[in-house]
This record gives sequence, structure tokens and C-alpha cells, in this order.
Amino acid sequence: MFERRTLSSLNDYFIKYKDRREKGVYLYRINGYNDSVKDFLIKYYEEARRTGVVIEGRIPNPDGKQLSYYGEIMGTEFRLDMAFLEKSLKKWLPRMNDYQRKNLTAALYDTLMQMRTEGKNDNMLRNAYIKFMCWLYYKFERVVNLLGENTIPKILYEGTVSTYELKLITMLSKSGCDVVLLQYQGDNAYAAVDRGMAYSDRFDQVGLGAFPEGFSMKMLRKELEERSNIERLYGTPPKWMNCTNAWMEGSGLLDIVKPAAERGSDSRFFYNGFLRIWGVEDKLTYLNDLYQFYRELVQAKRNLVIAEQMLPPPANEEIAAVRRKNYENASQMAADISANIIYAADNELQKLMKKAFMDTMLAEAKSSGESLNRLVNKAVYMICWLRRYADKLFKNLRLPNTACFIYLGGCRNDNEALFLQLLSLLPVDVVVLVPNQNSQCCLSASNLYEIHYEDSLTVEKFPRDSNGMHMATAAYHAERDLDTMMYQDSGMYRNRQYQKAVSVTLQCIYEEIALLWEQEMRFRPNFNVTDSIVTLPVLFAKVSGVKEGRVSEYWSELKKLMTPDTIVIKGAPYIRREDSNPIKAYVAGFLKNGKLLRDKIKEHSCYAYGVLREEVQEHILDKLQMLIDAQVIEGTFQNGTEFTITATILNLNRDIVRLIQKFDFTQKNPKLIYINTSEGMISQEDSILTAFLNLVGFDVVFFVPTGYQCVEKYFAKKVMEEYQIGEYLYDLSIPNFDKISVNARRSWKERIFGRR
Repeated sequence: MFERRTLSSLNDYFIKYKDRREKGVYLYRINGYNDSVKDFLIKYYEEARRTGVVIEGRIPNPDGKQLSYYGEIMGTEFRLDMAFLEKSLKKWLPRMNDYQRKNLTAALYDTLMQMRTEGKNDNMLRNAYIKFMCWLYYKFERVVNLLGENTIPKILYEGTVSTYELKLITMLSKSGCDVVLLQYQGDNAYAAVDRGMAYSDRFDQVGLGAFPEGFSMKMLRKELEERSNIERLYGTPPKWMNCTNAWMEGSGLLDIVKPAAERGSDSRFFYNGFLRIWGVEDKLTYLNDLYQFYRELVQAKRNLVIAEQMLPPPANEEIAAVRRKNYENASQMAADISANIIYAADNELQKLMKKAFMDTMLAEAKSSGESLNRLVNKAVYMICWLRRYADKLFKNLRLPNTACFIYLGGCRNDNEALFLQLLSLLPVDVVVLVPNQNSQCCLSASNLYEIHYEDSLTVEKFPRDSNGMHMATAAYHAERDLDTMMYQDSGMYRNRQYQKAVSVTLQCIYEEIALLWEQEMRFRPNFNVTDSIVTLPVLFAKVSGVKEGRVSEYWSELKKLMTPDTIVIKGAPYIRREDSNPIKAYVAGFLKNGKLLRDKIKEHSCYAYGVLREEVQEHILDKLQMLIDAQVIEGTFQNGTEFTITATILNLNRDIVRLIQKFDFTQKNPKLIYINTSEGMISQEDSILTAFLNLVGFDVVFFVPTGYQCVEKYFAKKVMEEYQIGEYLYDLSIPNFDKISVNARRSWKERIFGRR
């Protein structure tokens, strides 16, 4: 058996067995908290999840089904001798090798013998033996098959361990397993089951304190998931954040010349400005004011870029130097092209530039509705301009100091406006001067601070010297009228505050589906409100297979997703071409040049949505038009499929229509679960329905235990994520979910016969 050893540090847990200073295993209680303990628990949790077992709360006692299955396989015989125990383990846990079995047999024998010396009679020993055997099979099967390997398996136990749990964990430890007992309330409860503190060691370290209120593995897991989502898209986040305009006092250029120390004191932020000034306050002194502004920036040794009338477009060689490839979506594009941002002089500035680029391009993708190719072109322009101006803006810059970018004349096109928005997320004061109010400036941004003056003046060049300057007196600097700061969203929303929304399909891991399912839209990643249009992060997925072949758990987990706002479809197809559709005969007159004739649709006697609120009707028709334009359904604009799309969406099931009407874009969204256990294909109408509901804002998930391509036939492109979660199972019967407990376990019959 393996001996318990003493730690020199928590990192010893992660050393391979052959490399350990003293050959053995670790079994420690952790009762205190600090940052190093938190970091250890994050790493240990991942190891235990991957190569061991995580126990959050007590291990359930074997239930009737488990005991029945044990009796069916093993019978009722029990003898306290090594030969019997080894033979039983071989039959009950056949995947263990001989070495693992001998160690576990010895540990089990020692434990039972010790219990006998404590006064336990044969019946008690038999019951304990059966409990241990059931726990080994149902809870620790993965661990027992890794016992004694060079990569030691891990057990993480959270909470107050019971007597029998401790005995079992000790057995596994002696058989070649590392264990951590995570105790938030200290040793008081533990002492009741291990009075001599003989089975484990307590981890002590200088600086340990109490665990934070509410700390748990669940909380830590949520933090890890959030961190993973961010890092998956953005990489490691920068240490600094921008605080744009909030510090400004409304003094225009006088605010911009303020040093960093006078803008704010929070060490997490750099304080920058994003300012546009329309017109001039005084024609006589305007050029002088600009010159004095310029001189103050120079004297303060601020990094400075001045652009006049235009940003010269990238040259062909600049464009060719940007590495890019073909992309499936905006997120993939932004993440890949951001790799072109390399600023070796300052890694933190590089992180800030990458984040600003990602934020800008993803926001543009959501708000513009442009094709992916056009977005790629814009992204390339951003990279080229960043490369062109990065050194002038950031050379020798030390945060929280800021550079200054002055644009005289106003943005001529969307690319210029987008670049200035990007700069506004960096440690740069962006100042846009439009002295001639007859000029155009297409810049529009929620974080833009604007000042308006009545007079206009034509200025072609920014004044960099004093020739011809008029020196202003104090009389020219009288009190000025300023616009108030733009309204900043509080994150709180009225009921049905917004009437327009666009959906974006979330890319996540399978385990996140259950976590996101009951989340309100406003708390999901990538939720956003821009210009009163809500971005809805939704799920659109196909789940193939059955996890570990466990049918009962599969149906039980599926039932957990069946909320009151969930439509459940049990078998394909759901909509058949021959089904009644009163409006189908008239849809040929509802489209012209691929566009819906909305007035004609609404006026038709077969139009069923006239009872809905006007904004809901428009939402439905908007997404119908979007579905047609996107050509997601195979055959759109080729063989009349657009008319089938229109007819299908204008004849939705009443329950679905009610869920659309009920949906508040900031709250929980409606769902559709489509279960297909057969070889049947979903119909073209089903494909239309699910693609439409995805655009409307539904979570749509197909559950296909067979793994067959029964869903994809009528989609012209990839529209959903697919998760391969386990074995393919065939000819499953969909149960009566009303009779299913969400905690259902597999019966012994399912264990034996349900895998194929």
C-alpha cells in the first residue's frame, strides 16, 4: 500500500509519483484561505475533474436500485478474508489491473478489520462492505482504474466528511490516490470522525485566514467559466481599463491638457477624453487657441499625432502585410486578425490594443449588419492605421499618461470613424475639430463628448507656429455654454423597454448550456444595447449521443431544461408539408424582388398576427426578411423556397406566437427543444422554423442520441454548434417526462443492457 507523506508546499500535489521526494501520496485538510490557496484549488479542481472525482457535499448512500444491481451481480455472500475480497473486486471492478486490485484489497481488508476491533459485528461489516463496493462502482470507478499510476489521481472533497466517507477515502489514498478535504468551518466537525487526527494532515501556512463569505467550489467554478469565456475570445485581459470622459468638466481643450494626476486617482484606470467640437467660439481667436493648445501639449512632452482633413488610406503594401484568412463569423475573424497587433515595446499596451480592436470590431459586426467580407476589409484598415500611428502615440508612454490624436476636419467615411472609436478605448485623448459646420463628420459613438458653437470658420491646416496668430485677452474667454454629458446606461431596464433586437449565437462548451439556460439575456456574455437595439446572445445547438450511455440521466438532464417557456418537440418531422396552412395559397403575392410587402401581408384576411402588438409584428416580419436575405435555407431564391419560408413563418403554432409576444428582450428568453431518437429527417419546414426562432431570440437545441445527420439537410450553411457528448444510442423511446425525476439514476437493467 501507499504511505501518506508530508507536503513541503501545495505544489507537491502536482508532482508525478516517480519524481516525488518521498514516494507516497498526500491526504490533507485545508481549513484556511489566501490567494495561494485559491490558485491551488483552481488547479487541483481541474486535475480532479480530469483524472479523479470532485465531491461537493455528502456521497449519497446506495439506493434501492444500486443495491438491487449489486445483489444481482455479486449475491449476498461476505467473508472477511483477503482471497474473498480480491475475488469480489475482480468481479465487481474488472477494469482494475492486478497491482491496483492487490493494493485496494489490502486497504479494504485493513479497514474492515479495524472496524471489527472497534466492535462492529459481522452484519455491520457486511453492510459497510456493500456500501464501500457500491461507492467504488458508482462514484469512484474512474479513480480506481488510475490508482497507483505515475500521474496520481485526485479526490477533492468539499464539506464535512462522514465516518464511512473518510474510511473509503483513506482506502483510496492507501491504494495510490491524492486527497484534499476542503473544510470551510475548520476541524470541529472533522474531529468527531477522526478523534486522533490520524487519517489526514492539516495544511498550515503563515497568512491563512477564513474563507470569504459564500466561497464554494460552485462559486469558483463559475469564476473559472467566466474567465474561460473571456480568455477564449480575448486572451489574458490587460491590467488597465479606460475611463473615458467621465472625469471631464466640460472645459473642452482645457480638459485635454490636464495631466494624468489631475484626472483621477484610481490605479485601475487611465483617464482619456473623446471629444468633438463643432464650430468655433470666436473667429478671431480660434487659430490662436489651437496654437496655444498645441504648445501646451508639446511643452508637457505629450505623444502627439495631428491629422488634417483625412486619414491617408493604407497603401497596398500595408494591406498585404496584414495576415488574414477565410472566416466563418465575426468573432473568429476579430480574434485571428488581432494576432497582427504586435507591440514588443510594451506588452500591456499590446494587450490594450488587442482588446480595443476586438471590442471595436465585434461591436461593429453587431450594429452594422455588413457582410463578413466588408468587416474583414475594415479590420485590415484598423490594423494598418494602428501600425502606422502606434509608435508616434505610444513610444515611451507610461500609463496612466495619455497620448493625443487630433483630427482636424471631421471623419469622411466609416473607416475613419471606426478607427477613432478604436483609439478612444486606448490611452489616447481623441480630439475631433470641425470648425466649419457645413463640413460633414460621420463619427457617431456613444462615448463621444460633444461641444457646439454657433460660428463657423474654414481651417485647412492645424496651426503649429505663431505666424499670423491673434493673441487673445481674458475678455475673450468668458463663461461658455456646454452640453451635458450623454446619458450613461445604468444597466437597469424597464419592462419591454426595447422593441428591436438582433440575435447572435453563442459559442460555448456543452456544459455551459445548462448554466446559460435559465440566465436572463442581460446577464449572458455579449449582451449589448446599442442605439436601442438589443443584442441577444442565444443558443443554437445540436447535442449528439448520450453521455456515458446513461439513458436515465440523459432524460433526467433533458427534463431539467423543460421550463414553462419551453416548446418540446418529440420526433421528426414537427411540421409536415401537407399540414393545414390557410395563408400558403397567397404568399406568392407577398414578395417582390425578395422583399416582403408588409402592408399587403397585414391587410390579408388570413394574416393571423394582427392581434399582436405592432412592435411584435414588426419583429416577426424583420426576422422573416432576415431569414430570407441570409439564404440560410437551401434553395432560397432558386426554386421558390422563399415562398415556403414565408408561408411557414406566417402560420406559426399559437403557443410559439404567444412566447414571442411574451418575450422581454432583457429577460429570460423562450426555448425550443427538438428530440429526435429515430432515423427520420426533420422537414424543410422544421428547418425554417428553428432558424427563424434562432433569429427571433429563442434558445434552440436539438437532442439527437443517434448522432445521425437528421438536422442539417435543409441548411445551406453551418448555423449551429454541435456537441458530441457520448455514445450513440438507437431506438430509444421518449419517456413520459411527467414521471421522470430530475435526480433519476440508471436501473441495473439499463446498466447491463442500455449501452447498445
